[in-house]
Amino acid sequence: MGKLFAFGHATHPQWGMAAALVLAQLRALLARPDHAGAPNLGLLYITDHYAEHAQELIDYLSAELPQVLDWAGTVGVGIASNNVEYFDEPALAVMLCELPADQYRVFSGVAPLGASGSGFAAHAALVHADPSEPELAELIAELAQRTRSGYLFGGLAASRGQVVQFAQSGRGHMRGQGAAGSVFVGGLSGVAFGPDVALISRVTQGCQPIAAERTITACDGHVVIELDGQPALEVLLADLQVSLDEPQSALAKVRRTLVGLRPAAEVGEGKRRTGPFGADTLVRHIIGLDPARHAVAVAQATEPGMRLSFCERHAAAARSDLVRICAEIREEIESVESAPVQSAPVTAPQRIAGAIYVSCSGRGGPHFGGPSAELQIVRRALGDVPLLGFFAAGEIAGNSLYGYTGVLTVFAVAT
Repeated sequence: MGKLFAFGHATHPQWGMAAALVLAQLRALLARPDHAGAPNLGLLYITDHYAEHAQELIDYLSAELPQVLDWAGTVGVGIASNNVEYFDEPALAVMLCELPADQYRVFSGVAPLGASGSGFAAHAALVHADPSEPELAELIAELAQRTRSGYLFGGLAASRGQVVQFAQSGRGHMRGQGAAGSVFVGGLSGVAFGPDVALISRVTQGCQPIAAERTITACDGHVVIELDGQPALEVLLADLQVSLDEPQSALAKVRRTLVGLRPAAEVGEGKRRTGPFGADTLVRHIIGLDPARHAVAVAQATEPGMRLSFCERHAAAARSDLVRICAEIREEIESVESAPVQSAPVTAPQRIAGAIYVSCSGRGGPHFGGPSAELQIVRRALGDVPLLGFFAAGEIAGNSLYGYTGVLTVFAVAT
């Protein structure tokens, strides 16, 4: 018990060479007594340079690691591992997990989560999704309802070419799957976990409010008409300290501005002033201005009573919040308390066996001060643990789709 998951990462112009380098790292770790030597679930993330070779790549890894019967993963414009990020270069990362066989299931569009006859009740799930999927937010919410905790974590695949997902199950093809391969285009896929897989997950925001939070008092779908009873467009211009009399400079500032949306307030809840966003805030783009109605259009359906803050990307706030969630996870591990995603309290000392980090493609690199800076922050704050992840077109946490965030999830095991 309490062994680390083996992981490896590499870059090379030829996918076969990169895969061979990763296999060498994995085999070296699998031979060590402090690493789990009988993995059964492989997680695979690739940059979009390898997308056209996705089926060849998963076939090669499956053949070289025959003991690993189940695979899941996807493509990103960048991928991550412990202390390193790969952007704009061909790369892949693999983590091999050793989990009780009855405590996880790989799912996809042809083998859906909760399919009749599976005999498996999902507690939480790692999800990969195609950003072009219609009604994506609704699909994510519906998928969360199929889990006992209602908690999903993961992200939207991101690619400048083909958008692919990996989903391979060693339990054989489920009814209706036929001769489907291991690479999928479209829909949702991932791994569902049972209640005995202890997961601790946190969301880190990358934006900072630039003015006080307000209540939406009039709206029409995606169009916010009034905030605190005032015309929304006038409130926006006042908060940004710009005027449409100087349209060029005003529009340049509006383009850099986002909105943070929270659900309608509970009874007795006060408004937030300016300050860090919590996990209940969804950050969305401003997609248009409506001078005729003095309104602001946003990339999210709105309802009266919702809370709205105009905000902007903020590197220092993003760094600080990333350190905060890592510290919270470490404290959770060290305090031997029940995690939000768990079904029962943990009663023995724990350690992190592995971690998955899904970050927004707009956060990586220069936003944190340089190449691999974001993952270096994670390593310093969380510790030297097996980790992989990808840079997504949107992040999934709970039952919601986020933007400009990071979602860090760790596997906790008894020591």
